[in-house]
Amino acid sequence: MGFMDDAKDAAETAGRKASEAWEDTKDRIDDKVDEMKAESDVKKAEAERDSVKAKNEANERMRDS
Repeated sequence: MGFMDDAKDAAETAGRKASEAWEDTKDRIDDKVDEMKAESDVKKAEAERDSVKAKNEANERMRDS
């Protein structure tokens, strides 16, 4: 019976470790996705800021003319 118990424990440990590894991988992927979304939001905001700045500068030049 000892051999079967050892095999069962080993299988349970391997299953638990595989599950933990999958959870870690999933968390890393989720973190990377969140990071990419944040970077995208920053780039969008910077582009909008630059667009508004350019528009305002163009309006100012028209007023000066």
